[in-house]
This record gives sequence, C-alpha cells and structure tokens, in this order.
Amino acid sequence: MASILTSPRTVEEIFKDYSARRSALVRALTIEADEVYIQCDPEKENLCLYGHPTESWEVTLPAEEVPPELPEPALGINFARDGMSRKDWLSLVAVHSDCWLLSMAFYFGARLNRNDRKRLFSMINDLPTLFEIVTGRKPAEDKPSAESGSKSRNNTKRSIDGQARSNSKLSYVEDEDEHGDTICGSCAGNYNADEFWIGCDICERWYHGKCVKITPAKAESIKQYKCPSCSTKKSRH
Repeated sequence: MASILTSPRTVEEIFKDYSARRSALVRALTIEADEVYIQCDPEKENLCLYGHPTESWEVTLPAEEVPPELPEPALGINFARDGMSRKDWLSLVAVHSDCWLLSMAFYFGARLNRNDRKRLFSMINDLPTLFEIVTGRKPAEDKPSAESGSKSRNNTKRSIDGQARSNSKLSYVEDEDEHGDTICGSCAGNYNADEFWIGCDICERWYHGKCVKITPAKAESIKQYKCPSCSTKKSRH
C-alpha cells in the first residue's frame, strides 16, 4: 500500500518523493475532491488517504503490519465526513495529510545530517501546505492579473530576448518574486526565471514546458492546451 521498493536517500530524492505524493494529494483534495468525498463513506471501515510517489492517490484501509513499514496517514477520515461541512472536512483531511507528508519526508531523512535536514525542510517549506491550498489561504498556483502577462486567456508570451507575441496560456517567467508561489503541476517545482511554462486551459494548472514535452515552437500551434491529466480524464468518459 504505502510501501516502496527503494527508499529515497538523498535530499533531492526525498524531496522528489515528497513532491510526487503532495501533487497527488493536492489533486485529491481540490479538482478530484468529489471522488474522494464519495469514497470516504462513513459506513465503511477505517479509511486513510494515501499519496503515492507515482503521483496517484488512494482511499483505502491502513497497512495491517504493526508497527507499519512506513508512517501511516490519519486513520478513519471517513467517520468525520458527515459530522461537519464538506469544506471543514476537506480542511481537516488536508491538515492531517500535511502532517503525514512531513512524517514521510523526515522518516526517509532520519539518516541525513543536520545541514541536509535543514535544506530538506527549506525546500518543503517553500511550497504551500495542503491546508493553505484547500482553505484558499494560498493557492496551489498564483493567478496573476492580465497585466502581468500570465494567467489571462489573452495574455502575452515573452521570449528571453523580450519580444512579445500574442498567445494564450503561455509564459516565460520574468518576475520570479511575483510568481514565486506558482508551482508546476507535474514536478511541483517553483517558478524559475528564464524557463518556459504552459497553462492548461481546462484546469488552469501551470506546467514546465519540459515536464509536459511542449516546446515554445510547438506551443505556438496549440489553440487550446490540455494537460496530461485533463486529456486522460476526457478519454475515460
């Protein structure tokens, strides 16, 4: 269930594992929250919400081993579902999921030295928590105004040499401070200057062009971009 074949050992490997699990849980508690809500039936046994390093999530029973091989998420989240508003329930699950993500990262990081543990936490702390995202205190991705040349449908794509060309949902990051909280929907990496990004016209999540294999040249011919997740959803219906 939560077990993995090879445990991440370096700071980078642990952060990659954390980011993948976090991305899965962000999706589970936002754009796929309806499905999570339905699966967390209070009539079922104790259920947990897992985020996997494959960027998939799962609502299922906890591990049977005692003690478990890896830290376990909050147990019995389904029992609280009908005792509070949906918004409050999702917020509660988000808080417990944040705790679980941290416990997983520092379980793997227990053998790191002091400086590496500090660096790992700093990398994690640069990302919004699930609670911040679910409650709207800090969005998973910033939504700058049209004037900033970012999220607007009729925005402007700027190349590195500063020449502007009209296009939709395409952007080179020019102001890293302004867009620093925006994260890639694939790798969960932060905005970084001089990198090409593309935004999904369906779910409005942003991606590194390299993560979704879209080059600036290829993006020019795309009228409406659908990210891999949205494309997969449509094909299942």
